[in-house]
Formats: sequence, C-alpha cells, structure tokens
Amino acid sequence: MTQALAISRFPVPDLADMPDDIRVRILAVQEKSGFIPNVFLVLAHRPDEFRAFFAYHDALMDKPGNLTKAEREMIVVATSNLNQCQYCVIAHGAILRIRAKDPLIADQVAVNYRKADITDRQKAMLDFAVRVSMEAYKVSESDFATLKSHGFTEEDVWDIAAITAFFGLSNRLANVTSMRPNAEFYSMGRG
Repeated sequence: MTQALAISRFPVPDLADMPDDIRVRILAVQEKSGFIPNVFLVLAHRPDEFRAFFAYHDALMDKPGNLTKAEREMIVVATSNLNQCQYCVIAHGAILRIRAKDPLIADQVAVNYRKADITDRQKAMLDFAVRVSMEAYKVSESDFATLKSHGFTEEDVWDIAAITAFFGLSNRLANVTSMRPNAEFYSMGRG
C-alpha cells in the first residue's frame, strides 16, 4: 500500500484541535464541496493568519462587481501559473472550469491565456494582471487607458490588481509550505 504524501512541510492540526470558528468554516466547506481543500488544513497551522487570509480572500473573490466570478478565477489561474504555484493552478483551475461552465478554459488560461478561447476584454484583463504580477512598478496611465477602452472602471482595475497581489502572497505560501493539491480538483468541471 502506498503511503499518503504529506499535504504540507509544516504541521497540519487535527480538525478536533482547531479553534471552533475555523473548524466550523472548514466543515462548511467540506459539506459544500464533499472534501476539505488542503489550503484550509495547511493554513489552520496559524489561526490568526487563517482568519485574515480568508477574510481578504472572500472580500476579493465573493464581492459583486463588473468582474464575473469566472474572470476572477482566470486572474488567479494565469498569475499562479507565472508564479509556478501548482496548488493554485490546479485548485482555481477547477473552480474556473465550474464557474465558466467550460471544461477547457482553465488549461488554456494556465498554459497561454493569449491563445485561450476568451474575449479580448478578458485578455486585456489578464495582460494587466500579468503586469501587476511581474512588473507592478511599470504600471502606468496607459494601462488604465487600455483597460478603460475594454469597459473596465477604476474599481475594476483595483480588483484586478488586488486579486493578483493577494494570490501572489498565496502562491508564495503554497510553494514554501509544499501545499499539495487535493486529487479531487483534477477532475472537477471536466464534464
């Protein structure tokens, strides 16, 4: 019998030993998805950071606005690929497939969003996200003008930048902790 691979290089607390609020949140996620995404278990190692991380995550990813939930996930997948974050590409790729109702989109966006079957507006959004991820110091008024020409508002630009920056943090933590994607993510939303 093959031994299960560790989901983190850091200790992962038992569900029973977690603070009540964190355990309740994790159990709610498990009930909804049918499993516990490893990110919840890994980050539970540091409860205060877990709470702050997921509060900001929810503020960015679950809010209403001009960016669809699928477009928010596109940003995560494209920039996480640049940061070589296996966990985030796999996990958010699954969410993207589900939200876009497209079994091909996540692979296309992860490998080369410029060739993906997405709109010119979405390509402009991802061009900006990549710029923020790799060269934020070069962001200029011309970037804002380009996004505006595709119908994005100043608030949308903030959202794109904030999602990119937040997942830059997430990518780095996932890589340092050796966070392993759940096997369930690989087949989700594929048909």
